[in-house]
Amino acid sequence: MPSDIYLILILALILWLSPAFARLIRTPVPAVEILLGSILATIGIIHKNEYFELVAEVGFLYLMFLAGLEVNLSKVINAPKRLLQRGLVYIVILGSLSAIAGFIFKLNIIFIISLPLISVGLLASLSKIYGKDSRWIEISFIVGVIGEIASIITLTVLDAASEVGFSLELGVKLAILFGFILLIVILYNLLDLLFWWKPELKEKLMPKDDNAEQDIRLSMALFFLFIVIMIALHLELALGTFIAGVAISAFFHHKVELEEKIGSFGFGFLVPLFFIHVGTTFDLTAVKLPGVATGAITIVALSFIIKIVASFILNPFLSKIEMILSALSLSMPLTLLVAVATIGYHTEYITILNYYSLILAAILEILIAMSAIKILAKRCCR
Repeated sequence: MPSDIYLILILALILWLSPAFARLIRTPVPAVEILLGSILATIGIIHKNEYFELVAEVGFLYLMFLAGLEVNLSKVINAPKRLLQRGLVYIVILGSLSAIAGFIFKLNIIFIISLPLISVGLLASLSKIYGKDSRWIEISFIVGVIGEIASIITLTVLDAASEVGFSLELGVKLAILFGFILLIVILYNLLDLLFWWKPELKEKLMPKDDNAEQDIRLSMALFFLFIVIMIALHLELALGTFIAGVAISAFFHHKVELEEKIGSFGFGFLVPLFFIHVGTTFDLTAVKLPGVATGAITIVALSFIIKIVASFILNPFLSKIEMILSALSLSMPLTLLVAVATIGYHTEYITILNYYSLILAAILEILIAMSAIKILAKRCCR
């Protein structure tokens, strides 16, 4: 018990002091939280704790919920057809370049799968810093949503194949995933029609003048409801919470203050705990092991290169600096990369050294991408 109390005090100090450290060393706050978590875990100040791990997992799911909340679904749906087409081409180019890089450098299949992964989770953090109306943020969300779905399908295939092999069961799991996505599309259209005919229903569900915080209550209810649904269907939880956030954004945009209320709690508490926990999963002494650092650098370099090259397909919509900003913002698939590494290690597709390389790469991608974005965004927006 005393050690748990000690852990809580340490986490409280990190939550409080991280922004000050970030300003001091001019580094994004999430990067500082990851670094502090890794350093303190390596020297033994932070230890493993099941409750800390649980809260960190909730923090990640909440981050995906916030990412969904940032998505303006009407903009995605009504985006120029040319942009959506180029977004799909962007994903195809990523996959193709990853396969080519894997062939040239003789990479492990898990490394090849890790290179094109995309997650929009950290875009929510960037949107809070640089504004959701920034052109490169808007485009990144549209392309990122497509990439996130493709990445989750890839992860689902890998996870299922590691358990049941390429068998009928794998086909059943994929059918459930695609069926769920189709059902969500149908439900969206039905609800859109219902709210068009009965707009007053939105006010009843989320009143503008509300002393009972009904908007927060409904949002949290949807958050946990989708978690339960995904658990029941044995699908990726992050997909469910992301969809829950998109639903809130799509149907209750009249509650303009809701996003700030939900985001303040997430970015002030749950999300930082997730970043700190990510840092604790990597022992800094592993960097000295043969091949770990070089493997991580190879993964990071190739991931950045293929995403920057692919981003030039977005040339009609973004300037050159904005294309690079978009590529960097989509180069931080932290939890997806950790998930792929975990599956690969448990199925013995990769060794423990490869596993450490992937975890280190996941951390380095955030540190490098966020720092580079901070520098380039100043040039882009001045």
